[in-house]
Formats: sequence, C-alpha cells, structure tokens
Amino acid sequence: MQTIKAAVCRAFGEPLVIEDIQIAPPKSDEVEVTLDAVAICHSDISFAGGAWGGHLPAVYGHEAAGIITAVGDSAGEFQVGDPVVVTLIRACGSCPSCAGGKPTVCETPYDKVNGPLRTADGGPLEQAMACGAFAEKVVVSHRQIVKIPPSMPKDVASLLSCGVITGVGAAVNAAGLRPGQDVVVIGAGGVGLNAIQGARIAGARRIVAVDMTEEKLTIAKEFGATHGVLADQKAPWKAAYKALGGRGADAVLITVGAIPAYDQAPRYLGPGGKAVMIGMPHSGDMASYEPVVLAALGQGLIGSKMGDVVIQRDIPWMIDLYDQGRLKLDELISGRWSLSQINEAIEDTKTGSAKRNVIVFDRD
Repeated sequence: MQTIKAAVCRAFGEPLVIEDIQIAPPKSDEVEVTLDAVAICHSDISFAGGAWGGHLPAVYGHEAAGIITAVGDSAGEFQVGDPVVVTLIRACGSCPSCAGGKPTVCETPYDKVNGPLRTADGGPLEQAMACGAFAEKVVVSHRQIVKIPPSMPKDVASLLSCGVITGVGAAVNAAGLRPGQDVVVIGAGGVGLNAIQGARIAGARRIVAVDMTEEKLTIAKEFGATHGVLADQKAPWKAAYKALGGRGADAVLITVGAIPAYDQAPRYLGPGGKAVMIGMPHSGDMASYEPVVLAALGQGLIGSKMGDVVIQRDIPWMIDLYDQGRLKLDELISGRWSLSQINEAIEDTKTGSAKRNVIVFDRD
C-alpha cells in the first residue's frame, strides 16, 4: 500500500485533519487516479457535519479530476496517463437500475469502509461516497471515470463530476424540459446555477431564479436566468407568476436542502407541471404539501439524483458545450486552495457566497 496525504474527518462537525493514510493498489476493475483538483460540494460539508450519519474516520470529496497512474487488468480501455474526471457514481452496470439506464441509483451495494483506504496504522477508513477525493490519490471503479481532453484544465474539469452534471442533468434529463417551457430554479448556488444553465441549454423560454440575496440573483442572470425573485418576501411564488406572464412554471427545480423551499415548491407550478427535488435535506427533515392540489392539476413531485446522468454519455457533450462557449465552467470557480487550506475553503463555502471552491494539488 502507498502512503498519501488526505483530509480526514475524525469527528462530525470538527475540522478535517491532514494526515498520512494508506491506499491500496487498484483491483482488476479499478484505476488509480493521481488528483490535480477536487471541488468542495455542500454534500461533503453535510456529511462531515453528521447530517446523514456514516462511519468515522472517513475521507470525503467527490468532485475530482486528475491523471490515471495505475490500472487493473479489467478496467476497460483506460490507460496510464489518461486525464479523467472522477465521480461518485459507482455503477455495477448490470442491476435492474443500471440495465434500465439509471446508473445513478445502482442497486448493487459497495462496502466503503473496507475499500482501498486505511489509516496510517492500518485501521478502517471509510472511502466516503465511493470516492474519498480529499486526498492526493483515489482508487475507484473504472465505471466512475470519464476521459477528458488533455488540454482541459483539471480544476475546471472537476466541476463536471457533480455540481454541473447534477444541475444540468436535472433540467435536461429529470425535468425533460422542452423548448418554450417556463422554469423556476430555487437556489442560485453551485447546483442552482447549473440547473439554470441546463434550462437555458434545453431552450426554456423564461427562467426564474429564486434566492435569498440580490447578489446571487444578479449572478443567476449571468448564467441564463431571465428573472430573479427574492425568496424571503411574502408569497414569492406570486412574484414568479408575474415574471412568467401570469401562469405557473412547467418545472420547478429545487437545488437547496432548506425545507421551506420544498414546502413552497408546488406553489410555483402551473397545471401539469412537476417539481424536481435535487437538494439534499438532512435525514429526518420533513416537508408538507396538499396532495389534492397536485392530483387536481395533474402535477408531480420527483427526485433526481446526480441529474439522472449516464456519465459516459452526458459528460462528453457537456465538455463539447464548454468548448463551444455554451456552458460556463471557469466562471463557477470562486477560489483555489491547497489541501492544507481545506478547512478555510470549507468555511468560505459555508458562507453561501462561493459558487465552487476548488482544492488544487501541487505535484512538485
């Protein structure tokens, strides 16, 4: 086993600890990726805060990009030297969900505690979200990675691993938006801005961003929102109706984990519309709605995990849109930090002002 540096969570809600850990070589269907960059997602912060439980100690991080430095015997066409993005979508490829084109909800369990990571003294160390990318290297299934162009900056590419595919995919895949439809996006953070981009790419007529600050609404318009509504006003859905020409939305994309957003989401819908639940509230949080309204108006509530993407299909076309200037990625990066600064980067992300903070690894 190799020894590498990683940011380890040893107690929920406490700062991460930079320490030496051990990482095993890849198994037959796995690859080792030496990372250049990993972005900080709010899901990492929630996990490290204990929102969804889990085993400790653990290494979080799941939005990464780097270079393959070792491959197993059955790792597909991947080779040492390939630049790739690393996702948390560990799909078996053969369960009913995978076979049905839904690898984001793969039904085959994976033992994250007894994965490739160990503490320096050989103790158990959870590879959180099947990735564990707050570390210099990861060992993951070859189905979790996608090749990227050698010229694509790794810090930019890392954003494709979660925030971008979750937001864009929710609009394109989960909501199934068609040209001319109207959309409300609740939350203009990292995922929300990408949901807005996805709605724009899908051809939405009007895109209303809903958030708590004017600053975020201004940024939302830079990413494609046509209107902005402050969430803290009385009955914000009425302002959205006005922006949409006096009717409700065809789709509401909820990109935050705040329960009031889930309670209010159906109110933004028009007849036949659907609310897509993307954000991740804490375990035990409950939302409420009036089902008779949904039934009478033919409305729906659906969940969307990771934008319902098939990464081998969807990441390449998103890279093409980026190359064409039609998908903003560089503009999503708020700051670049070293691994030793990860706790400062997390605190900056918690303020809500950052779109995406990225940890950049120095290989020298």
